[in-house]
Amino acid sequence: MEEPNFVLLWKEHYEKIDQSLAINKRLLKEVINDKARTSLKSLIRLKIVGIISFVLYLLLLSYVLVNALSNYSPALNYFIVSISAITLVNIKGLIDYIKHLIWTNNINYNGSIMEIQQQLSRLQLSIISHAKTMCLQIPFYTTFYLSNKWFPQEVGFGYIVLQILVTGSFTYFSYWLYKKHKPENLDKKWFRNLIAGSGGKSVMKAMEFYKEMEDFNREDNNLNR
Repeated sequence: MEEPNFVLLWKEHYEKIDQSLAINKRLLKEVINDKARTSLKSLIRLKIVGIISFVLYLLLLSYVLVNALSNYSPALNYFIVSISAITLVNIKGLIDYIKHLIWTNNINYNGSIMEIQQQLSRLQLSIISHAKTMCLQIPFYTTFYLSNKWFPQEVGFGYIVLQILVTGSFTYFSYWLYKKHKPENLDKKWFRNLIAGSGGKSVMKAMEFYKEMEDFNREDNNLNR
C-alpha cells in the first residue's frame, strides 16, 4: 500500500507543479501583453501625428502643384517633375502610416505568442519598407528650384558643376540608404536609430518582450523532457 500511495503523491505533486507553471505562463503573458501595449501606444501616437503631418504636407504640395500646372510654362518643368515625385512618395508614406495604425490597433493579444510575433514582424517589415521608400524623394529636393529660364543657359560653368555634384551626391546617398533598408541590418545600432523615427523602436521593444516569453517556454519545455 505504501508504494502506490507514494506514486500517487508524486503524481499529485507534479500536477500541482504543472498547474503552477500554467498559471505563471498566463500571468507572464498578461504582463508582457501590458508591456507591449504600452510600448505600442507611442507607436500609435506617432502614426496619428504622422498622418496629420502627411495630410497637411500633401495639401501644400497639391496646392503648389495644381497652381504650377494651371500656370504652366516650360520654365516650370523642373519644379513640376520634382514636386510630383515628392508628392507621390509622400502619398505612399501616408498610406503606409494608415496601414500601420490599423495593424497596430488590430493586434490580437489573446492569440498565441507566435501569432503576435508574426503580426509584429509584419509591422516591422512594413516600417522598414516605408522608410526605404521615403528615401526616394531626397534627390528631388535639390532640383525643384531650377528653371528652364535660367538653367543651364544663363549660369556659369561653376554653378552647373556644383548643381551636378549636389544632385549627384544626394542621388547616391538616396540609393545608398535605399539599399541599406533591409531586415538584415536590424542588429546595427545606426540602422535601428534610422527607422526609429518611423516607429521601428516601439515595435522592436514589443518583440523583445515576447522573446522573453519564448525563452521562458523553451526553458519550461527543456525541464519537462
